[in-house]
Amino acid sequence: REQAFRGFGVSSAEYGGVLILSGSIVLFQGFLVMLMFTVRRKNSPSSLLCQETNSFVDRTLRDAKSNLGFMCLATLGLFSLIFFLLSAEVDSYFRSDGYRIQTHSSDIVAIQPNVPMSGLTFEKWSQLRQRHVQLAELALKSIDRNPQSVVIFPESPMNFAFEEDREFQQFIRAFAARNNVSVLFNSAEPDKQNGKYFNSAVMIDPQGKEIAQYDKIYLLPFGESVPDVLQAFVPAFVGSFSYGSEYDLLPIGDAKAGVMICFESHFGQLSREYVRNGADVLIEMTNDGYLGPTPVLRQHLANAVFRAVETNRPVLRVTNVGITAYINERGEVLDPAASYTEDSRVWSVSKSDGKQTFYVRYGDWFAWLCSVVTIGLLIFGIATKRRPSPSATSINLSIV
Repeated sequence: REQAFRGFGVSSAEYGGVLILSGSIVLFQGFLVMLMFTVRRKNSPSSLLCQETNSFVDRTLRDAKSNLGFMCLATLGLFSLIFFLLSAEVDSYFRSDGYRIQTHSSDIVAIQPNVPMSGLTFEKWSQLRQRHVQLAELALKSIDRNPQSVVIFPESPMNFAFEEDREFQQFIRAFAARNNVSVLFNSAEPDKQNGKYFNSAVMIDPQGKEIAQYDKIYLLPFGESVPDVLQAFVPAFVGSFSYGSEYDLLPIGDAKAGVMICFESHFGQLSREYVRNGADVLIEMTNDGYLGPTPVLRQHLANAVFRAVETNRPVLRVTNVGITAYINERGEVLDPAASYTEDSRVWSVSKSDGKQTFYVRYGDWFAWLCSVVTIGLLIFGIATKRRPSPSATSINLSIV
């Protein structure tokens, strides 16, 4: 039943993003409210005040039923209901059954290390870093090795700094060479223009050479960045990072991947831009340890569900404390890891056929359409505004 409900509504995001789903719900609710108030009450209240109020409301609603705004709302409400009900059926006609090209695939090893948010001494930090490697090597031994394997570490409070930390360079390069794998990890990389750092995702190949770097574009307000005018008064929660500007794709075997770091899974325009540029898969690296064992963990996971459906690309969600999971193109959450536990997952990804969804091609067209309709209705309402009749004025006075 849960999977049926997911397909019942979430699949509409493929055509207009998350906004078309929320907009359809609001429009239908508005239609129900208007319909409810147009039903005449059989038993009128006995008090004069209630009778006069109901009479005024009845006249207003009779006028509204012939008003363009009411007609538009009713039409859109019915349309949203029909679209919501049929989205799962329409979905089956437009999706490609042969979406994945299965000739070449890559093994992905996702590590959930469960690093605590505080209390890290250098000794504990070193043990946890080594534990990353141990979890990865145990997972690699459990599978038939693919020559194109990638190990992914999540965003975490470990504060790796690949370019500036020579000891860490040696550590991570030795791990990659020893296991013949590429490694994707979170790192604070210097911004040479202003002396700050980027919150970055860095990938090295089995020879230890850096082959890709993505710098986080959507920084968390007041968490990772504070406006210049407020920096003297309001400190950033995590640090004051520089904004990235390039939609860099990372090689995953024959496929290409776009990376979302933590908060970035909120933004459909980021994953959309990745797929427009040729991404076959999306990777979310996140640290939700500061949230605690709360429902917010699953709420953050829900963001990634929409990103998968909107783009028709799988999302590999790799987290510090959970919820690590594989989310397929239909928004189904597969193989989730329990939160606040050490764990690892092995998945396989392959190159896509390159097809793009309606949302990827046209973006938030539904939001723009709603804006145009809203402005049009406001102009219409102002242009047709009538002065209140004497009877309506007397009723208002009597109510006061």
